[in-house]
Amino acid sequence: MYPSVMHRMMSTDPSVRSATLTPGLVRRVWQFASAYRSRVAGFLVLVVLQAILGLAPALVIKAIIDDAVPHDDTAMVGWLAGLLVGVALIQAVAGMAERYLSSTIGEGLIYDLRVALFDHVQRQPIAFFTRTQTGALVSRLNNDVIGAQRAVTGTLGTVVSNVVTLATTLTAMALLEWRLTLLALVLLPVFLLPARKVGGRLAGITREGYDLNASMNSTMTERFGVSGALLVKLFGNHNVETESFGQRAGKVRDIGVRSAMYTRTFATALTLVGAIGTAVIYLIGGRLVISGAITTGTLVALGVFVVQIYAPLTSLTNARVDLMSAFVSFDRVFEVLDSPNPITDKPDATSLTKPSGLVEFDHVTFTYPSGTENSVGSLESQAQLAAPDAGSGPVLHDLSFTIKPGQLVALVGPSGAGKTTVSQLITRLYDVTEGSVQVDGHDVRDLTQASLRAAIGVVSQDPHLFHESVADNLLYARPEATQEELESAAKSARIHDVIAALPDGYNTVVGERGYRLSGGEKQRLAIARMLLKDPAIVILDEATSNLDSENEAAVQLALAEALEGRTSIVIAHRLSTIVNADQILVLDEGRLVEQGRHQDLLAADGLYADLYRTLLRNPK
Repeated sequence: MYPSVMHRMMSTDPSVRSATLTPGLVRRVWQFASAYRSRVAGFLVLVVLQAILGLAPALVIKAIIDDAVPHDDTAMVGWLAGLLVGVALIQAVAGMAERYLSSTIGEGLIYDLRVALFDHVQRQPIAFFTRTQTGALVSRLNNDVIGAQRAVTGTLGTVVSNVVTLATTLTAMALLEWRLTLLALVLLPVFLLPARKVGGRLAGITREGYDLNASMNSTMTERFGVSGALLVKLFGNHNVETESFGQRAGKVRDIGVRSAMYTRTFATALTLVGAIGTAVIYLIGGRLVISGAITTGTLVALGVFVVQIYAPLTSLTNARVDLMSAFVSFDRVFEVLDSPNPITDKPDATSLTKPSGLVEFDHVTFTYPSGTENSVGSLESQAQLAAPDAGSGPVLHDLSFTIKPGQLVALVGPSGAGKTTVSQLITRLYDVTEGSVQVDGHDVRDLTQASLRAAIGVVSQDPHLFHESVADNLLYARPEATQEELESAAKSARIHDVIAALPDGYNTVVGERGYRLSGGEKQRLAIARMLLKDPAIVILDEATSNLDSENEAAVQLALAEALEGRTSIVIAHRLSTIVNADQILVLDEGRLVEQGRHQDLLAADGLYADLYRTLLRNPK
């Protein structure tokens, strides 16, 4: 079973060899499952009931041998046989009830964990996603959550049942014959001593296994996506990819075989010890029967009970391994849940109502956060972990400007000047390092993120479309929009005719990342989605860069009408956008070096004039 699969691959990593569970993990799991405590109590009651009922067959057999048979009491035999049937029926009903409770607890917990993880992850800052491997993250939401569920529905229930069974059986044995009970316990240390070492080792192995499987999931997520598959095909690297994946899969296979044999050898040894213990009981007990010290029925009952001791002991020894492995899943889930999120709403955050579109930068300096501030190390690639994280230094320096409501402002500058960073600070994808960004006079850090982003519409250079229908992608902006409103927005973005010509019209699935549409069509659909949102502030990040001249002209006309009365911030190299802007902000190496209208900046003959002359020579 693959939680215990992966021994040798990462055994050279000291952090894995010495891996231990987080202190207080069990207490935290119990707190997380607090909503199910009443069901847990009912589950425990049923476990105890079944353990007690499990004593009945051996005691009934003893009564038949010692009491009914010697006295030829057929009525007692019939009564005791009926008792066995009754006990079996009660055990069956209790078993069904126990299974129902354990499954509802486990499935409820997996639901809670998944929702909590999804909610926490999707609220993380964008910096978290720039460093996190998608496959590794998905693995946490699937494999690790399921592993945590298995701990509750399977392993924990088995452990509790075995402990109760062991305690009740030993009590019954001691009452029947305390000397043979002590003899049976002599071999107990042989079962328990190896458990701690084996459990700790296999917990580390399980952690390694999950990490390796997460890595393979990440590879498959990247290669099986349309972009990744296209890149592999264009470079003709199918054999290389298969060989690389096969090497990792081969290590998983080899480790799995070794781990399985290691675990099986350990279990077999324990089984042999149990068999020896049973033989000793019959050897000594048989002599006690011959000497008249105990009855034959007592020996038979003890023989049944001793099996009920060693079987739970063997199971408990292995269960500790399973339990440690399962708690690794909880540990990994909590590791993500504990990841910090610096972009959160203040307790007294206010909502931005009826936004006018005033945007102000007040002495803003910004440095991208380091990886350690916004990531979980185990979700990153080995290359990222090995790379130094010294920080990149400020990308914006003491930036101040004002964009008035309704203005069309162009951000211009060389590549890497900080244009996109400015737009990300307005939407609060990042928080400024110094100074403040204000919308309608409010520091964006004092506003609720939901209300701030509801007031802003963004169309990027490479807009993302979900693998859903055209209508669903549009409705993402405003779920309550009517079909007429969808078509109106699409017509304004000059994309309605394209959609209408698709096989299923607005119900056509666009494919992963919109690959059924051309680059220009995707951008126009994204513009339609933005128009449907009806924001007060619009940010266009090279939104027309992939359009040909004809499509660009059509979209520019649509935007000119749609952006009327809205604050528009355009990051663009297209001359038409720059020339018509109410204000042009020229950035260079994160600094505002020029500011003004087109003609004034040309007359100044500075950086803007140089950039403009370059655009004249190469308008695309």
